Amino acid sequence: MALVFVFLYAPILILIIFSFNAGKSNAVWQGFSLGWYKELFHNRLIMQSVYTTLLVSLLSTVIATVAGTFAAIGLSSMRRRWRNPLMTVNNIPVMNAEIVTGVSMCLLFVAFFGFWNDFALWFNGLQGLVRLPSLKLGFGTLLIAHITFNIPHVILTVAPKLRQLDRNLVDAAKDLGCTWMQAFWKVILPEIKPGIVSGALIAFTMSIDDFIISYFTAGTSSTLAMTIYGMTKKRVSPEINAVSTLLFVTVLALLAIVNIREARQEKLAAAQRAR
Repeated sequence: MALVFVFLYAPILILIIFSFNAGKSNAVWQGFSLGWYKELFHNRLIMQSVYTTLLVSLLSTVIATVAGTFAAIGLSSMRRRWRNPLMTVNNIPVMNAEIVTGVSMCLLFVAFFGFWNDFALWFNGLQGLVRLPSLKLGFGTLLIAHITFNIPHVILTVAPKLRQLDRNLVDAAKDLGCTWMQAFWKVILPEIKPGIVSGALIAFTMSIDDFIISYFTAGTSSTLAMTIYGMTKKRVSPEINAVSTLLFVTVLALLAIVNIREARQEKLAAAQRAR
């Protein structure tokens, strides 16, 4: 196990160390410097990809969290004979290979856009008052793809909290005059809030770290992972070490937050059972 961990984390440790190297070499230490981080923040290509990555990750996280939460509530209200097959379908994107998901979504977008562009060309030729725009792969398709693969993770995180929810509390709230939405805000949401937060953090981590699905659906847009991949094909610049270090620290911090929250929830559940 020690050899396995050394094999996995030694290259990352070397990358982090040489991101502070004063020279361009990735093998010879020439002194401590933050110069490559300064160069990184002055690189317009990288900063634009960082902006795109953060914007896509935040938007997809918010939308997927809302949609996944209500989907989980709907699934929990179904009968078992309907809920189990739908949960199996929900698990497919999680277990499916990302290359298959990315290629299939790319083909879907290309087919739909081809049909739409032909229709827009025909429609615009008939009249000149309303002009239908042509569609192509870009930020919109990238956002849709990220929302799509994030929703199943949110459902899987929120569903266990819904199973722990006492249904009598919801019924009692309705008997006291609450509408369904009032019962949701005052009873259901506080009980499942830890699952929602964990789902949002997992969705953000998955989105900011994704490369394969983004590569097939981004079109003219470029995420940070795609920019790093493009830079490695030309010349390995020390800027790659700096941006990779920041990306690794960000993902590590998010995973640490998720694990700490889950550990606290387990301790709280154990304490409640002990009472």
